[in-house]
Amino acid sequence: PEDFKCKSLNDSKQLSLETRKELRLKIEKHATSFAVARCTPKEIDEVNILWASIKAMHRAISKLQLTPEHILVDGNRFKPYKSISHTCVVRGDSKFLSIAAASILAKTYRDEYMLKLHQKHPNYGWDRNKGYPTREHRLAIKTYGITSHHRKTFNLNYESTPDTPDSAID
Repeated sequence: PEDFKCKSLNDSKQLSLETRKELRLKIEKHATSFAVARCTPKEIDEVNILWASIKAMHRAISKLQLTPEHILVDGNRFKPYKSISHTCVVRGDSKFLSIAAASILAKTYRDEYMLKLHQKHPNYGWDRNKGYPTREHRLAIKTYGITSHHRKTFNLNYESTPDTPDSAID
């Protein structure tokens, strides 16, 4: 809502796990509408992570109970959704409450999904790495192979150890 205020609402990457969980409950309670959507690893392999993210955004928008008058997007790329105007905002999650809220919902829902996957496939350490290409995750892929939850186009450089924001699991 326009009058919504929350001082702790910020970029999800700047918040602790506990704070994100608390904020998720607050966001879900007070949001005029929200939706979360995802793309499959196959879809990501077909179009790449950026365009799959935009496809997932479109899916989430289509699930909203209210039609937005304008769409704010975190980043510098977006494909128009129907005839709704949009604005791309670099680092938007630190500038707009609605983008920060979307970032928190996306991260908390994804983290929950990763924990469920971890229960099915504990060898990959998804409870700790959340699908990011940590050394541990890359070595698990080398040892056990990929699952249907991995992108086939993921760069499997086993010698590299970066903990980058690009994810092997989406």
